[in-house]
Amino acid sequence: MSTYPQTLAKPQQIRSALSIYRVLATVAGIALFVLILEMVMKYAFKQTNVLTEYWSPIHGVIYMAYAASVANLGIKSAWGVVRIVKNLLAGFVPVVPWIAERRNTVATEALLSRAYVAGNGSAERATPDGR
Repeated sequence: MSTYPQTLAKPQQIRSALSIYRVLATVAGIALFVLILEMVMKYAFKQTNVLTEYWSPIHGVIYMAYAASVANLGIKSAWGVVRIVKNLLAGFVPVVPWIAERRNTVATEALLSRAYVAGNGSAERATPDGR
């Protein structure tokens, strides 16, 4: 009998969701720093330019993509609601998206290695007669 939880998605689906999440967590972290720079320029120095005009909506789109990737990975990895919400909130604090990404990557890789050891990680499925 397998120790692989039945509520999880297939390992390849989890790997794909993890890859997308890792990219978007990095991009969201960088976008947050640019947003902070933009806000300082706009409100502290009273500067208006292309960055101060257009960056806030761009950052919003990037954050929504990050939020979708967190939900995607969380559902496929069978995270609880609290963990998903914590990861969504991580996108609001500078540097924290990168810390959360690293921790989630380590935890998900450990989950996938357990699935592989349990016999559910291979691309090819064995037939009932062993071939």
